[in-house]
Amino acid sequence: MKLQWFIMTVGLAAMGMTVFRTGASAADESPGTPEPAGGVRLEKTDFGATPDGRTVWLFTLANAKGMKAKVMSYGATLTAVETPDREGKTADVTLGFDNFPDYLTKNRFFGSIAGRYANRIANGTFTLGGITYQLAVNSKPNHIHGGAQGFDKRVWNAEPFERETEAGVIFTYLSPDGEEGYPGNLKATVIYTLNNRNELSIQYYAETDKPTPVNLTNHAYFNLAGQGNGDVLNHVVMINADRFTPVNENLIPTGELRGVQNTPLDFTRPARIGDRIEDPYQQMQFGKGYDHNFVLNSQDGSLALAARVSEPSSGRVMEVYTTQPGVQLYTGNFLDGVTGKEGKAYPRRSGFCLETQHYPNSPNQPNFPSTILRPGEKYNQKTVFKFSVE
Repeated sequence: MKLQWFIMTVGLAAMGMTVFRTGASAADESPGTPEPAGGVRLEKTDFGATPDGRTVWLFTLANAKGMKAKVMSYGATLTAVETPDREGKTADVTLGFDNFPDYLTKNRFFGSIAGRYANRIANGTFTLGGITYQLAVNSKPNHIHGGAQGFDKRVWNAEPFERETEAGVIFTYLSPDGEEGYPGNLKATVIYTLNNRNELSIQYYAETDKPTPVNLTNHAYFNLAGQGNGDVLNHVVMINADRFTPVNENLIPTGELRGVQNTPLDFTRPARIGDRIEDPYQQMQFGKGYDHNFVLNSQDGSLALAARVSEPSSGRVMEVYTTQPGVQLYTGNFLDGVTGKEGKAYPRRSGFCLETQHYPNSPNQPNFPSTILRPGEKYNQKTVFKFSVE
């Protein structure tokens, strides 16, 4: 296999060199205002070990404005985002666990990288180049988030870096040919970067030596009132999408691109999550709430605003920018009360996800944007989570 390995050393990062410019669709400029003075600190700690003895590292990024992000090498997982409210009080706004063993035994994809294919593939099968591939069926009758041992359950190589006004971690993982049923050796790279504008960016890159589907995302659950602090029904959401992909009873897109107007999925104007979540509309019944892919209005691959979420009691605001064509709004409909950080329970709808992505089941829907990566091509996507208050 002849892959160009996108690995940047800490020395290159310190020199301020641009990383992973592949010239494809992803924009490299983050939205926001001028950078405040002061660096972003980075700390590396031992978070535990896998059953086979591999060390799992935890990296803490802390900026000059009181925001922190924590990421670990198991699953390239975002374990915490701590950000101030309108009174300056900081809280962790992501669901997760305080210790590594809980990520092994209780994991709900909290904050992890989903891949090789995020979201669902119908019946765990697709045909490519005249060959039918059978993937792991880990959410009957479908394949979801890369399979039973997807990217979320792999230990990634980690290279931290620091620059003048930002810091981050470069995670790399080689997914071998045949893993979870996928063809081709796939080299995946995920870069988390925190800056002083309270922007947490995630850049995704991949190369392959055989044609293969690729669709990477982060599966963080957010509660802007603070993790474990009630449900998210009062959160106010805007999604920059006039259409969505309706699903069947197995949550597989039908292939239709349907307008959101006059449906409970219309978030073109800000609306509370709880306002229409129990609507009898069939799509809401299938998902037991929101669990749908929205077709973003920006389809040119530039970094554009996909969604904005605000939480009235804290004043926290989260904006999501992405180069991806879709975003999945999931409202934690299947959370089951698992005990998370600080001993707090996470019952149904105690967190929401905004998973930037290509559309579910795209390998079986030729009218959807293609998710097939071929040798010589470079997968290149970016998502930015920007935090503020109002």
